[in-house]
Amino acid sequence: MRRRVSLRTCPKSYITAESLTLVEEFFVRRRLGGMNFAELTAKQVEAFVILEKALVTEMNDGQHNTR
Repeated sequence: MRRRVSLRTCPKSYITAESLTLVEEFFVRRRLGGMNFAELTAKQVEAFVILEKALVTEMNDGQHNTR
């Protein structure tokens, strides 16, 4: 359990190779400033919006560890 999120099973079992790739690409693009949405697929844009929202929530809650 963490803040407003809780799971009854291990979250690692829900992480696919595709989702891991999207997370890694999100952080690389964010660090390099390359968020040109016209070049992204709809799936990438959706994932990046979700990840950005989660990151902002983590930062606002004082959780700066983005492992």
